[in-house]
Amino acid sequence: MEQERFDAIVVGAGPSGNAAAYTMAREGLNVLQLERGEYPGSKNVQGAILYADALERIIPDFRDDAPLERHVVEQRVWMMDDASHTGMHYRSDGFNEERPNRYTIIRAQFDRWFSRKVREAGATVLCETTVTELLRDGRGKVIGVLTDRHGGPLLADVVVLAEGVNGLVGQRAGLRPELRPHDVALAVKEMHFLPQEVIESRFNLAGDEGVVIEAMGTITRGMTGTAFLYTNRESISVGIGCMVGDFAERKVSPYALLDAFKSHPSIRPLLADSEVREYAAHLIPEGGYKAIPQLTGDGWLAVGDAGHFVNAVHREGSNLAMTSGRVAGETVAWLKRRREPCTAAGLAEYRRRLEASFVMKDMRKYRGIPALLHRNRHLLDLYPRLASQAAQTWLRVDGVDKRTKENQILGSLRRARGLRGLMGDAFRLARAWR
Repeated sequence: MEQERFDAIVVGAGPSGNAAAYTMAREGLNVLQLERGEYPGSKNVQGAILYADALERIIPDFRDDAPLERHVVEQRVWMMDDASHTGMHYRSDGFNEERPNRYTIIRAQFDRWFSRKVREAGATVLCETTVTELLRDGRGKVIGVLTDRHGGPLLADVVVLAEGVNGLVGQRAGLRPELRPHDVALAVKEMHFLPQEVIESRFNLAGDEGVVIEAMGTITRGMTGTAFLYTNRESISVGIGCMVGDFAERKVSPYALLDAFKSHPSIRPLLADSEVREYAAHLIPEGGYKAIPQLTGDGWLAVGDAGHFVNAVHREGSNLAMTSGRVAGETVAWLKRRREPCTAAGLAEYRRRLEASFVMKDMRKYRGIPALLHRNRHLLDLYPRLASQAAQTWLRVDGVDKRTKENQILGSLRRARGLRGLMGDAFRLARAWR
């Protein structure tokens, strides 16, 4: 194999790497995909959200055999204090459509299915293979990789880095800087197993319907982060994550944070009598638009988490990963059809196509949010408390007239931040949310 030259080598078999490999293989390119795990998805036990539109643009009939858990019909967003939550709740029968928009999945199962599709498209997939180094020619162009397997180098016209947020291959090659603690979150997840009928009864679901809960507030103890709960067919994915820099500063254990979240009065009943069988921790790039590294160069490009493509505001990742992988694959195939080399100038088309897609438009829209939250940590702690206090005051019937209650609520807001502080917070949030 070491004597064969490939059109493209893809490093990694997650959603972005699979999307890139599949797209190029379907275009007739000779593609080699390298995965360091025992099998694609072996490092991922957690549940996740799959956004159908992104995958449908790659594999239109994926619903026929993909391992899907539940399609999401209900979204809850909770602001939590220590004993309550205030939230927004949207449920629609319109999500019970013939081709649902969102699904919960189990990554280990989904990644294996996606990898099988990559093989069926004609790509060669090698697992238990770690890329140790990028190869360059005398001019500095990337021309292949070295691995921990016996044999010589593996050569290709382009290398697609889909290696995840750590990006060790890219770092060692000097293509990207080391991760900064305030650009990456550490998330911990558990899988809680319950009978299917219990989940459906507990969350008011029928058949394959599912619920997503996303939460923020005092549950992160003043750190920048969020928590979540997803319903699968016979399990519940529950987790929480905060910026690595915050964990280091606050000396808080991620698992202790998750344990406290599971014990919260709003969460504990949802997990009652469940059996925990799986636990995982992983890094998520949440530095936003300003943390995106260089995406292309002479003979290489980066996709998915390696490109920091995560929309932390909307908790979207898989759709950006698969879209960036697809666009990368389409760009390489386009250059091949034009008989153009995969130089830095040619691969710059990848960035141009991303800029025209929702990926860069959404990343740019929220470019100010990470810095806003880092500099104003009270936004995720104080305001959930104030929302809970306001709801308690307003909903408690105790003989106090409603005008007095309104004054009490406004008074608590002024005492907490002051008029200038409230206006400043609103202005900064509006400015970052654009």
